[in-house]
Amino acid sequence: MSLLVVGLSHRSAPVSVLERAALAPESRGKLLQDVVSAEPATESAVLSTCNRIEVYADVDKFHAGVAELSTLLVRHSGVSLEELTPYLYVHYEDRAVHHLFSVACGLDSMVVGEGQILGQIKDALAVAQEQHTAGRLLNDLFQQALRVGKRAHSETGIDKAGQSLVTFGLEQLAGGADVAGWAHGKRALVIGAGSMSSLAATTLVRSGVGELAVANRTVTRAQRLVQILTEPGAPGAATGLTARALAMDAVEAELARADIVISCTGAAGLVLTGERIAAALAGRDDRMWLLDLAMPRDIDAAAHRIDGARLVDIESLAEASADAPMAADVDTVRGIVADEVAAFGAAQRAAHITPTVVALRTMAADVVSSEIARLDGRLPDLDDKQRAEITQTVRRVVDKLLHAPTVRVKQLASEPGGAGYADALRELFDLDPQTVAAVSRADTRADQHDAARERA
Repeated sequence: MSLLVVGLSHRSAPVSVLERAALAPESRGKLLQDVVSAEPATESAVLSTCNRIEVYADVDKFHAGVAELSTLLVRHSGVSLEELTPYLYVHYEDRAVHHLFSVACGLDSMVVGEGQILGQIKDALAVAQEQHTAGRLLNDLFQQALRVGKRAHSETGIDKAGQSLVTFGLEQLAGGADVAGWAHGKRALVIGAGSMSSLAATTLVRSGVGELAVANRTVTRAQRLVQILTEPGAPGAATGLTARALAMDAVEAELARADIVISCTGAAGLVLTGERIAAALAGRDDRMWLLDLAMPRDIDAAAHRIDGARLVDIESLAEASADAPMAADVDTVRGIVADEVAAFGAAQRAAHITPTVVALRTMAADVVSSEIARLDGRLPDLDDKQRAEITQTVRRVVDKLLHAPTVRVKQLASEPGGAGYADALRELFDLDPQTVAAVSRADTRADQHDAARERA
């Protein structure tokens, strides 16, 4: 089986296509199940963010896998195959591993070095585990990607190469001015209470906004975010922030008094139309700054043409980030990614042969047991001490004979092109394929149990 990635991102597709192809949260579980139900795939995970949609799968046939994953993306996104195909990219085996590790380090982000992608990768793995579509390969891959991303951020200055999308968006709104000075004392409205919205609200509070309203479809989530931001020791407590939680039907009234509006929901349609924004600005002398971090968009692009409104959205952020300076640490991170990809490949190839080695040693142990039983029949007068000494001697001889070749075959299997050594062992020793498969299944179940225990 081999790793395959099919997807599209801000690097391959225009925002208009990404917007239409965006997956609703409730659609991801169904897509995962459809992938593993397809013949070429046994595992699946979906990484879906505001600027990328990627399906990861463990497949046994490359061309059939590409065709199936592309078809499923079309089915779940609602964008036709003819329209989507020009923007899809495909990564296979080591290139697929390299891609995810680069994504985890922020090298493939709209703003280089942003760290929020690590949380999104963690969420993608959690959903795949909950849906029972992540087996050994994808569990290992995504957990290693998280470690690689954390290593890149802790060992280099990649964070300085760019800011999180929220910070970068606020800097664009502020027109290059210091965000804290620009935001100080303003009234802010955040629509949504997910991870991106929570980050936006926290950033605004730390920047010194005077008032904050959080609106969400589920009011209790908005209330929880407000509580977190204002409880003793939280950023808002020190500044005496006034913060409120709102239902979505209160957004229109709040919009009329808001200076800064940030929206990031999972809504399928517009949350703020041009008409609502124009009505909120009617009779006002001051400006309204709007930041749309949703995909598909929450805020009508017509806001660009409304007097008194300044809108920054994913599309304008993509244009601005193209000119962002690259830090020297980017090259160091690329080196880390290359090393980690090589190490991951070697570990996976070595793990591939382990069930065969275990099956070989099991067969050898069965042969020893059989011969000792036969010896008992031929020499019934052996006492327990003699029988134990003979048994130990035979086992020691077998272990010594198997030690060097099994250690060496693991070393060889970890090298590129070493996958064939498992097949050679099975053929040379006439190992039962079902026994090897049973060992693999047992290892996979143990990995899934460990993953479930970690989540608990």
